Amino acid sequence: MNAPWKVNSPSDRTPFAAYVCDETSLDTLRPVVIELGWAPEKCNKGGLRNAIQSLSVSASPNILLVDLSESGDPLNDINSLAEVCEPGTVVIAMGQVNDVRLYRDLLASGIYDYLLKPLSANTVRDALNQAQAAFSAPKANDPDAARNHISTAVVGTRGGVGASTLATSLSWYFASKKHLQTGLLDLDVHFGTGALALDLEPGRGLTDAIDNPSRIDGLFIERAMIRAHDNLSILSSEAPINAPLMTDGAAFLQLEEEFRQAFEMTVIDLPRSMLITYPQLLGDVNVVVVTVEMTLASARDAIRILSWLKSYAPHAIPIVVANKVQTGALEISKADFEASIERKIDFTIPFDQKTAANAAKLGQAFIEANAQSKTSGVIKALGERIIGSSEEAEAEAEASAEKKSLLGSFDLKSLLAKKTKPVPATAE
Repeated sequence: MNAPWKVNSPSDRTPFAAYVCDETSLDTLRPVVIELGWAPEKCNKGGLRNAIQSLSVSASPNILLVDLSESGDPLNDINSLAEVCEPGTVVIAMGQVNDVRLYRDLLASGIYDYLLKPLSANTVRDALNQAQAAFSAPKANDPDAARNHISTAVVGTRGGVGASTLATSLSWYFASKKHLQTGLLDLDVHFGTGALALDLEPGRGLTDAIDNPSRIDGLFIERAMIRAHDNLSILSSEAPINAPLMTDGAAFLQLEEEFRQAFEMTVIDLPRSMLITYPQLLGDVNVVVVTVEMTLASARDAIRILSWLKSYAPHAIPIVVANKVQTGALEISKADFEASIERKIDFTIPFDQKTAANAAKLGQAFIEANAQSKTSGVIKALGERIIGSSEEAEAEAEASAEKKSLLGSFDLKSLLAKKTKPVPATAE
């Protein structure tokens, strides 16, 4: 249903349809629909269940407006709608319940927007214009879309260094501040916190993908992911701890491929143990954020991980981030740490327990809950570096290719052959 996975609409799909329970709302809706150039007869009497029944036997419209007023279980009914609604349809819900949690749950389930009744013409007009823009916008899987996908893996050298917090905040920054369609892939299958940090239920999408890799495609991605923001979707899980991870990694590679097709930015929260088990996961990753703490154990593991990256992912750009740094309470100094890993620390994020607790209480990404803090400023700078690093790598690759082609245009052998051979000296 979500706009981020829109495919080109077939010719038999109508631009708009609505299923509304009451005449008052229909009277408000029809003039706006006519103003937008759509057929007013597509404004049908009846709510969400009527929409499900109708769409089960007919093509989905580009934009669908459904009334939840008569629905006893809106979230369950929305899931039923997803089963009959074609990929790419932008769905707007309307209803009488003024509840923030319901609104967030509806967005997470794939709804584009939620309008509160009674409707006003201006509200309806704005919502439909925004939905039309979302549907018409070029997407990453459109052939004509000129997008460069950036994939970033965030790896912690030790448990508790804050790699997951960084991954969530970077995802939110790319989606909210840079307005990039972003997918967060939390690969900590049993103990992932990507959804939890944003006060969302993780669902079964990731575990279903692992169990059935052959099912993974664009439609699966659309239905399995949870929506945290207009531009941010998350695939996470809380698998039972008595269920071991049984996969050869094929599902993860397929997920990464689908993410490249669906999003402009991919952020992977990657447990360090997966570098050992599934080294192929970094095959197409552009940037690796190595998250460290200023301890001897973290320095040792940073050396090992950076060495591993040189051997198994030489194409990826490593960025070392020291997190939760407390001045005056360091187990190892910054100078000694940098000397041990034989490179500079790129970013140093100060420890701030108060702001971290505030983000947890609000159920928001750290950078969202504490936008003006010094810590958030460093994370924003890290986000800019990630975008810039990928662009620099692409420019270097293009320059290298150009240089190579320039050398290839010369026939070096023919040039060498033209050299005058030395004449041997004659004996006197």
